[in-house]
Amino acid sequence: MYEVAQGTDQQTQLAKAAFKRMKTLRHPNILAYVDGLETEKSLYLVTEQVTPLATHLKAQAEKGGSGELEVSWGLHQIVKALSFLVNDCHLLHNNLGLWAVFVDRAGEWKLGALDHVAPEQGDPSGALLPAPKTVYPDMEKYDPPEMPNSNTGEKWAGEVWRMGCLIWEVFNGPLPRASSLRSLGKIPKALVPHYCELVGANPRARPNPARFLQNCRAPGGFLSNSFVESNLFLEEIQIKEPAEKQQFFQDLSDNLDSFPEDFCKHKVLPQLLTAFEFGNAGAVVLTPLFKVGKFLSAEEYQQKIIPVIVKMFSSTDRAMRIRLLQQMEQFIQYLNEAAVNSQIFPHVVHGFTDTNPAIREQTVKSMLLLAPKLNETNLNQELMRHFARLQARDEQGPIRCNTTVCLGKIAPYLNAGTRQRVLISAFSRATKDPFPASRSAGVLGFAATHNYYSVTESAARILPTLCTLTVDPDKTVRDQAFKAIKSFLSKLETVSEDPTKLAEIASSAQPTGVSSSWTGWAVTGVSSLTSKLIRNTPGGPEAGGPAENSGPDQATSSEAKTPQASLTHLAASSRANQSQTLEVADNDDEPIGDRWDDEEDWGSLEDPEKGQTDPDDWNTDWSGMSSSKKKASDRGVHIVICADPCRCRGHTLAFNWSLNISCRCAVCPPGLSKAELSKKKREERRKELEAKRAERKAAKGPLKLGARKLD
Repeated sequence: MYEVAQGTDQQTQLAKAAFKRMKTLRHPNILAYVDGLETEKSLYLVTEQVTPLATHLKAQAEKGGSGELEVSWGLHQIVKALSFLVNDCHLLHNNLGLWAVFVDRAGEWKLGALDHVAPEQGDPSGALLPAPKTVYPDMEKYDPPEMPNSNTGEKWAGEVWRMGCLIWEVFNGPLPRASSLRSLGKIPKALVPHYCELVGANPRARPNPARFLQNCRAPGGFLSNSFVESNLFLEEIQIKEPAEKQQFFQDLSDNLDSFPEDFCKHKVLPQLLTAFEFGNAGAVVLTPLFKVGKFLSAEEYQQKIIPVIVKMFSSTDRAMRIRLLQQMEQFIQYLNEAAVNSQIFPHVVHGFTDTNPAIREQTVKSMLLLAPKLNETNLNQELMRHFARLQARDEQGPIRCNTTVCLGKIAPYLNAGTRQRVLISAFSRATKDPFPASRSAGVLGFAATHNYYSVTESAARILPTLCTLTVDPDKTVRDQAFKAIKSFLSKLETVSEDPTKLAEIASSAQPTGVSSSWTGWAVTGVSSLTSKLIRNTPGGPEAGGPAENSGPDQATSSEAKTPQASLTHLAASSRANQSQTLEVADNDDEPIGDRWDDEEDWGSLEDPEKGQTDPDDWNTDWSGMSSSKKKASDRGVHIVICADPCRCRGHTLAFNWSLNISCRCAVCPPGLSKAELSKKKREERRKELEAKRAERKAAKGPLKLGARKLD
């Protein structure tokens, strides 16, 4: 607001000129005019919300200083605005400096202070605006040396000189005198040669703003960096091809960590939301979206990102679904229970029946985070129904194992009736699973949830089940079984010696909160089982070491973690490819203890139609196998993993325990190493090729003299 009565005639003339220019000049890099009112007594001018550059730089200095990336994009914007005035509008700013630049909330630099803007050929009406130094004497130091003779050099010579003064002040602070421009100070080396061109003594050698911008954008230039490139792409994103947008969002995730926070919140985030809402960006926007979400407050997150996430869960795109499940830990704390139960969980449960094993696996893991927010019906009925079916009928052993692990982790959130009905039956069924890691998970599940069982249940139902595993083919399972048996027997002996402790044990059978002991066995016990068994002979030297803190007596000393926190310890298993087969990845750098859920394709272990009479019944077990496999079981044949999976690629092996016959593969020739097998194949191939050549030669017969060979 400008009061006419309080200003001089020159100031009033400049205020009216600025009001006129603000209304007529529109450019993304020029301060935007919103509204205004001109009366005889005052001028009212409304612009976008901005902060003076000097104030912004001071605030950034208190935080550690503005980064070169932010300054590079800011200078790019000011030079572009100056080029627009000089080359497109044929206007001269005449007042460029630190005071003429403003910064919006996204960190964008805007050119303002249009008080002295005039046509380069002079005003046709003959009106002359006063020079800045006549109104503000301190402005004289920003005038170029040829200022008294304004006809020397190009029209823009004075503009680019002031641009050089602006660059000096951005890096070094207020300019004390014109001669200080010779001292480079903190100006970056990549910018020095171009800066020297701006403040050169010869006005004819000073570059046009457009050429200066082009020179700085050359490879290795100060304005050639990922931040400027990203900003330029965002400005033109509406006209980019879908493939270009996909590639941009993929690369954006790696660059966001180095970008300014305000830029991410106010410029990148709206573009990400728009790309998902109106474009076909799909799952590729999720990673940068969650990265930007870290800069938001809880209220901003609820307002801007949660509605988009809820909408994403209803998508049928598998890539988006699995990315949402994998990154749920980043946004689960912002979801309220009503949204989880009514809008998210009904879509998530479809993953339990998906044909892609990777989606089923991630869906199981996501329950660790969703369980605390599920209502009574979804948690104790709907979820338990899906868990029962997965544990009974899923063809992937590691997924059945993970289901058992997840059940134990969410046990504290189940009501007492569900725990009594489900836990013992589920863990008992897991101990009969053909997959060794699942059997071990069942044993350790009993140990981790021992406080939920009464003395009678421990003696009559749990110990008989555990005793059968003391003769399990896998040594790790046997070791875990012995530990668990000792723990339960210790509790029974305690009650037998002192019956008064029965009430104390009974009262501890209904604990509240998250069981800290579960983390101990789930991470350090089962986590080392699956990966070992896939790669080594069962009961071999590498599979024989049980977890140290897997029992309930040691588990209390383990690090207490919530299911949400311990999700990071569930190592990502092999991802299913398009044909939905799994590959076992061997990462030597990753600790064995963190690779507990690598997936191994066991094929169809049971007929889904005939194998189980009721897959949702927790009391069913693995005895209901298909007829062919049941006959094999009657003959004493047990399904195990090959001792050399690299050679036989996971072929089923028959091991007759009753006859004590050594493990062998039905496909791999016995006694041959991998190298010998390859050599044999090459020899067979060579003989086959020689036979074909001899056959073709015999069919042609001898060539006659003078005959021409046609082939």
